[in-house]
Amino acid sequence: MKAAASCSVALGLLLLAAAQPASNRQAQRPRSFKCGGILSGASGFIGSEGFPGIYPPNSKCTWKITVPEGKVVVLSFRFMDLESDNLCRYDFVDVYNGHANGQRLGRFCGTLKPGALVANSNKMLVQMISDANTAGNGFVAKFSAAEPHERGDQYCGGRLDKPGSFKTPNWPDRDYPAGVSCSWHIVAPKNQLIELKFEKFDVERDNYCRYDYVAVFNGGEINDARRIGKYCGDSPPAPIVSERNELLIQFLSDLSLTADGFIGHYKFRPKKIPTTASPTTATLPATTSKSKLIV
Repeated sequence: MKAAASCSVALGLLLLAAAQPASNRQAQRPRSFKCGGILSGASGFIGSEGFPGIYPPNSKCTWKITVPEGKVVVLSFRFMDLESDNLCRYDFVDVYNGHANGQRLGRFCGTLKPGALVANSNKMLVQMISDANTAGNGFVAKFSAAEPHERGDQYCGGRLDKPGSFKTPNWPDRDYPAGVSCSWHIVAPKNQLIELKFEKFDVERDNYCRYDYVAVFNGGEINDARRIGKYCGDSPPAPIVSERNELLIQFLSDLSLTADGFIGHYKFRPKKIPTTASPTTATLPATTSKSKLIV
């Protein structure tokens, strides 16, 4: 089993190296990585400590990435092998906008590589945490600088704090690209809720929405415990109303089939304060208590 895993990792590294232009392979080929660091530049690689070996237990590694001003950070995972868990509770990689643990773009584990993650600025924070038990070969990811809001490209998502719309890349001219990951963080004023409605919807169909899908979460991060629903196919989801003043919409496409995509609209509304009936009080006639005097 271990030999097979080692062969898989070696093959992954060979494919990764082969994907680079010949002139760049020597400079960009991943080496053995350290636990965290501060990185700046137009592009580069990060990876789990000791990759391609097994990452150590009980570790917490943080990478702070900065690309040139006026650009946004794009993070693309090239290899992923962390302890698998449906909720990613044990070993996982967290990706955040900015250099603080603020808005989380995603939490990842197992062996499924997410699509490209795009920050809303030139800064991104990546954190990997492992527990004391099962481990794997870790991860390798490439970061690069991109122009913000490039029309027709695979980059999408961001923070939305005014009523409006959001849509898949290339909508409505052509299908959305393969291998994308978009996260829209909608924030309404305090004491208001968000009403979300999809006007058009066409995402690769699968009974379990395993390949391309839209997931909607209460709050501002990807958390399966707060997921409202996961959607695919060509039937728009029913209108959604948030529990509080934040919603996160995640769209992910794999590397194969694509479709038309979608456009969604959202608006804010006041949070209804539950009306509680006033307790009824009955007024009883006044009574005079008389004591009997016993002689």
